[in-house]
Amino acid sequence: MTRSTAAHPQMSVEDFEELAKAAPEGVRLEFINGRVHAKDGLSVEDFEELERRAPETVRLEYAHGKLEVKPMPDGNHRSILMWLLRQCMQHRPDLDLVPESGIKAEAYRKGRARADATLTPVDHFVGHGEWSTTDGVLMAVEITSHDRDTDRRDRIDKPVGYAEAEIPVYLLIDRDHHTVVVHSEPKDGRYRQTPSYPWGATVELPPPVGITLDTEQLKKYAD
Repeated sequence: MTRSTAAHPQMSVEDFEELAKAAPEGVRLEFINGRVHAKDGLSVEDFEELERRAPETVRLEYAHGKLEVKPMPDGNHRSILMWLLRQCMQHRPDLDLVPESGIKAEAYRKGRARADATLTPVDHFVGHGEWSTTDGVLMAVEITSHDRDTDRRDRIDKPVGYAEAEIPVYLLIDRDHHTVVVHSEPKDGRYRQTPSYPWGATVELPPPVGITLDTEQLKKYAD
């Protein structure tokens, strides 16, 4: 059964007011129907400054020139991430699955995505700042949240942004549809392969990842 996400706002009024107070000079924010918008648009530089000043309860992304708010993870979301971390460590101890990775996505690195996790060589991000290039990132991971923007954010915007950044594999763990979607072979801003598997299936993650996922345990996290 697919869970409805229509009633879940992106941000509270209190969080918006704190974010608006912290906004850099020249950035005007407005709050409409639970969503935050930059009234006169936002440059990448202004976004990065706003993100640095944001309260701890607010996670921001920058997609296709627009400000986005990413929900805070709930318990099942965190448990799924730990399940994946254990799988990756078992199969590829030479790699790190790094939670909460800030990466420069989209064409010409114009987007700023905070992936739920990225799979990289060990210590890949040593010496990097808040937002890293995707060079050397083998896989980006997103786990859907129960909010009204998850469809556009995780199923539409992220595949484009990650493909344009030439991340070889984008793994989407979809809690609404109880599926695992494996995006691979990025070309011309799109992933050419996007097979979907039900929770419980054995999932082969293609090169350069080369991990076989046993997804039976994901059934525990159905909500």
